[in-house]
Amino acid sequence: MGSLILTLKCYKPLASIKFSPFINSFHTLQLRPPKPNNRRVFRCFSTLNSSPNVIDDKSNGKTDGDDKPASASTQLWLYNTMSRKRELFKPKVEGKVGMYVCGVTAYDLSHIGHARVYVTFDVLYRYLRHLGYEVCYVRNFTDVDDKIIARANELGEDPISLSRRYCEEFHQDMVDLHCLPPSVEPRVSDHMPHIIDMITQILDNGFAYRVDGDVYFSVNKFPEYGQLSGRKLEDNRAGERVAVDSRKKNPADFALWKSAKEGEPFWESPWGPGRPGWHIECSAMSAAYLGHSFDIHGGGMDLVFPHHENEIAQSCAACNNSHISYWIHNGFVTIDSEKMSKSLGNFFTIRQVMELYHPLALRLFLIGTHYRSPINYSVVQLESASERIFYIYQTLHDCEKALSLLDAAALKDSIPPDTVTSINKFHNDFLASMSDDLHTTVVLAALSDPLKTINDLLHTRKGKKQAMRLESLAALEKTIRNVLTVLGLMSTGYSEVLLQLREKALKRANLTEDQVLQRIEDRTVARKNKEYEKSDAIRKDLAAVGIALMDSPVGTTWRPALPLALQEQAVATS
Repeated sequence: MGSLILTLKCYKPLASIKFSPFINSFHTLQLRPPKPNNRRVFRCFSTLNSSPNVIDDKSNGKTDGDDKPASASTQLWLYNTMSRKRELFKPKVEGKVGMYVCGVTAYDLSHIGHARVYVTFDVLYRYLRHLGYEVCYVRNFTDVDDKIIARANELGEDPISLSRRYCEEFHQDMVDLHCLPPSVEPRVSDHMPHIIDMITQILDNGFAYRVDGDVYFSVNKFPEYGQLSGRKLEDNRAGERVAVDSRKKNPADFALWKSAKEGEPFWESPWGPGRPGWHIECSAMSAAYLGHSFDIHGGGMDLVFPHHENEIAQSCAACNNSHISYWIHNGFVTIDSEKMSKSLGNFFTIRQVMELYHPLALRLFLIGTHYRSPINYSVVQLESASERIFYIYQTLHDCEKALSLLDAAALKDSIPPDTVTSINKFHNDFLASMSDDLHTTVVLAALSDPLKTINDLLHTRKGKKQAMRLESLAALEKTIRNVLTVLGLMSTGYSEVLLQLREKALKRANLTEDQVLQRIEDRTVARKNKEYEKSDAIRKDLAAVGIALMDSPVGTTWRPALPLALQEQAVATS
């Protein structure tokens, strides 16, 4: 192959977690594929992780300003699909974590099933950093694939160009969802030398065979095939992203290299022009950046078989020391108990959902169920998530407003014992729940107590009289903000998010702000005229479309709320 030099762009490690708008600063990383070894012996796929550019992330896992991360000695338990049980997380290199997550096949806009995958692993990425680990997070793009070629032919567009366009669309979706950029985002089209070299090694080691310019992996040569999924060879059916082909020795054999077909993109190889099969790309790219042995490999549950099963087989065939410590998979997003997918045509794109709902509401919806459990997509849950985000941000906004009236230097260094107890309990619940296989649901529930305390201090007669009230508010607000940061629910400003949530609510209600204010004025006049039936009807009509009215001594305001019909549906469901 020669000593081709690939110039890739990779994101600089983040010094601290920041939020949208993200600025993706780049630096150049030069990768030199190793020279081929002509000896026909069992050998390991050469890796590129000897360079410190990626793994030596100096971010220190900080989550917010000067706040120190939790100690890396905190015990983290993760469910391992391979062992089918929770296991204590122990990285291969102390203080460092290598994590590879399978990315999208970029031929269309991503749906909320994709959003769940990348929000799940973004939460894991953030929490690992919070615990003090230096994380090299690799997430690929598949930009060479049958689906991409079919879509490009349908649109009359170059496949690589089409894929590049949808990669950028995906980036925008991730920014909107507050997903941090990974350390590296390799693309298949940039890594053909690594893929070809790995296939060569699999052939040299006797695990694959050539047929008319194609190269197939022989599953019969790998006795451990099925160890991840628990499937037996006789259970496998050709056609499940494993093409039916009478030339194969076993119907379950899968393509490592596909010979070129007319009108398709191709690359030169020792077996003739062609392109890689779907599975080999992740084995080659994960090894290129993390080595043949690393900590975490993740993706959606649908990837357990055949994709990840095939990855294990081909990676071990290329290097007998290949080993991934933890295989982590998230559950499906379902619609009427059926998996959401493009192939079934029962999906909503991220963009479609965000037309009506704030990205933070979608993120909260996705982490409001444990990552391994299925989520059934419903308007009720999205509305509930939107209402909850509004409550959180309104509480924090009110707190920030109260604190802005006082010079920070005037605050005392200490806080009342009750507040200390409350903060410590919340922090301990946060660590315990997140360290127990990322139980975000428990953390979200635990938020209720400190938020209620803030509202009591702000709005109740007893709370307003509490000693060191402002000190308590400052400490509570900071604690909640830090937890929301780890969950990826913290934005740049409270008031900005509240405004956006109100705009989305108005759009769902098919009303303008002026129309709502006019209805409030009409209701005020009706009440003054003692036309209570009319005033009640106005309130009820607005509540029916998700606009709740709030009366106070200084007047009436409105906030987004769960529409009345959906409230009744939620009560009936619960």
